[in-house]
Amino acid sequence: MNSPILLHNTLSRAKALLQTERPDRVTMYVCGPTVYNFAHIGNARPAVVFDVLSRLLHRYYPQVIYARNITDVDDKINTAAEEAGVPISTITNRFIEAYHEDMNALGVQPPDVEPRVTEHIPAIIELIGILIERGHAYFEQDHVLFHVASYRDYGHLSGRKTEDMIAGARVEVAPYKRDPMDFVLWKPSVSAQPGWDSPWGYGRPGWHVECSAMIGKHLGHTIDIHGGGQDLIFPHHENEIAQGTCAHGTLYCRTWVHNSFVTVDGQKMSKSLGNVLLVRDLLQQAPGEAIRLALLSTHYRHPLDWNERRLTSARQMLTSFYDSLAKVEDISPADNVTADTQLMAALCNDLNTVLAITRLHQLTTELNSATTDDMRAEAKARLLASGEILGLLQQIPQLALRELQETATKENVVCMEPAQIEALINGRNEARQQRDFTRADALRDELAASGIILEDTPQGTIWRPMAETSQ
Repeated sequence: MNSPILLHNTLSRAKALLQTERPDRVTMYVCGPTVYNFAHIGNARPAVVFDVLSRLLHRYYPQVIYARNITDVDDKINTAAEEAGVPISTITNRFIEAYHEDMNALGVQPPDVEPRVTEHIPAIIELIGILIERGHAYFEQDHVLFHVASYRDYGHLSGRKTEDMIAGARVEVAPYKRDPMDFVLWKPSVSAQPGWDSPWGYGRPGWHVECSAMIGKHLGHTIDIHGGGQDLIFPHHENEIAQGTCAHGTLYCRTWVHNSFVTVDGQKMSKSLGNVLLVRDLLQQAPGEAIRLALLSTHYRHPLDWNERRLTSARQMLTSFYDSLAKVEDISPADNVTADTQLMAALCNDLNTVLAITRLHQLTTELNSATTDDMRAEAKARLLASGEILGLLQQIPQLALRELQETATKENVVCMEPAQIEALINGRNEARQQRDFTRADALRDELAASGIILEDTPQGTIWRPMAETSQ
């Protein structure tokens, strides 16, 4: 069916209305974590982005099946287990639990299905057998490999030329390969490594075949949406398409959605630079909701540079939102009020969270300017309903403000002279008198960015450093 949701499809390189196999159902699969360490901010971005998409899909489809896998067998996991002298399950169970804790702190709702590779070995073996039977895979020197040349459309997703794919493929050119681009479906395991019995000997699956098998098991041979980070386009998702299409002779996925990279202070995250930012460390600097807001403040298809200014700005924006909600905490939100239509239109246009957040500011202005309790009740309900689809503004305001204050960092200091502050307050007061609430809010946000929180009282507007608020 056609829906009002426009998404940029990596395969077609264009935005198009989302189409689903069934009018009442949408299926979505997103590549999840490989659990050998704690989640970093780059891992958090797709979790948050596709959580918003899942929330949006629930508004338009009676049934949403969202699967996000866990890779719990991998050479990095094997190395971590060997170094610690423990079974791989000790490593994976620890970091699965940590991942769940961190994503919960960011307001990420659990997926409907969370398949683990180790629980799907029979399905993986079955898929490999089908590929061999149909002439798309072969057994050589204890390995099973997919023969890329057997699939003529290989490379369409990434748009790469053959020579570029060979150079960029995450594979070793081994003597048992018919072609350098062929990739492993099954590989042998020595006794110290995890493994399972198979028609091709004791071994374990290759990375790419795992997702195709889990998709087939839980969502069917054709899915509506496949998501993940941009780094997965090649070779992982390219290989998934080849496996799924060749095994079943059907379209593998209708719409491919990929989020862009996260950098830190303009540099790629890497252990060598010492700039890998773990989510649980960032949670000591700001509440999870502020981290979530920071991740949504750049469009998902654009690179996101993580820095202190971004997190400070998100924390201050959130403080401004909750300050307004705290002032009407004793007013019950009106019944039967839905999310704002402009905000929904922004999200339906390829998840434009930047425009949606701008609209949240405008809705907050409408709440602040409401003159009767009935108007405040409706404005409050609209703001809360609109925030909910972004996974924001659902906490008790005073509790949220307290947490924001407790995690405030040294950036929450006043960086303006008193005369500058008073001049901006006067400008804001003039804007409010002229009912230019957009300008008034912009001035308020400018002050907040400098660590200043305003309070409007019958005697006039007073200001105080952010570190003194919510006490």
